[in-house]
Amino acid sequence: MLKKILITGILVMFTLGSLAAAMASEGPDGNKRKGKYTYRKVVKACFDRGAVDSETPKVSPADKKQAEWKAIFEGKEFSEFGCDQEWTALNDEDTLDIYSYFYNSAADSPTPATCK
Repeated sequence: MLKKILITGILVMFTLGSLAAAMASEGPDGNKRKGKYTYRKVVKACFDRGAVDSETPKVSPADKKQAEWKAIFEGKEFSEFGCDQEWTALNDEDTLDIYSYFYNSAADSPTPATCK
């Protein structure tokens, strides 16, 4: 009897672990830490070029929900950020990393961005 309970418990743990992994992989697969760095680098380059007035980004991940960031990044509609020249120069990996940063720090994420 104890063996059956133990086996059932192990199966339940594996099932819950699989569900948690599936839910975690729902968002983009980029590197969110690198995305935060790359995004700040884009804004700084834009500032250095004189296209914006401040080195502080005007758009924060917490400004929108995950579904909204998904629509923006999948539609490649970056006009809201400004700095068109810098955004068009980004490769797909850098864009995915920035998307991961915004998605995982969105207003409805488990860890929303708290400051700009």
